[in-house]
Amino acid sequence: VQMVASGGGEVQPGGSLRLSCTGSGFTFSDNIMTWVRQAPEKGLEYVSSINYDGGRTYYSASVEGRFTISRDNVKNTLYLDMNNLRTEDSAVYYCHTGWYDADYLNRGAETQGTQVTVSS
Repeated sequence: VQMVASGGGEVQPGGSLRLSCTGSGFTFSDNIMTWVRQAPEKGLEYVSSINYDGGRTYYSASVEGRFTISRDNVKNTLYLDMNNLRTEDSAVYYCHTGWYDADYLNRGAETQGTQVTVSS
């Protein structure tokens, strides 16, 4: 299983970004998908999840109403639309299969995150 996130960058507070995450080595459409993030010197924080067909979505309280998760099972791609960004959203963002896994980065996963920096 390999996951590659992209679309990060530096934006000002109140700005927007769209993250993408492509997966390979597994059947994308068979899996619940989750976004997580890690800020410097902090643990892996849950952001959002989506079910197999995109019909059900879930968010942490800190991003609800500002972020939107979606997926394209034809393109094997997961998305995260982030609006009204805050400085506390600054982190490296990753995606993984299944529900939230706080130890995801310690399991030797082949994964590439994308850096989001919100700064004035």
